[in-house]
Amino acid sequence: MDMTEQVKGPASYFPSIEKKYGRPVTHWFALLDKRASGLKHMELVNWLKSEHGLGHGHANALVAHHQARSK
Repeated sequence: MDMTEQVKGPASYFPSIEKKYGRPVTHWFALLDKRASGLKHMELVNWLKSEHGLGHGHANALVAHHQARSK
């Protein structure tokens, strides 16, 4: 990837997620790997918000990216 290329989509949230919550996105993906089976997108978003204190936009970005890479 060209260093001047702008990151778009859910991944554009990753630096702020890591900064705000003090954990790498791989931490959140590992949690989603364990929890995601059979749950819908918004169920996972709500779980990250209620159990881990993430904001809606951050939780949504993590779930969207996780589900896209799982396909």
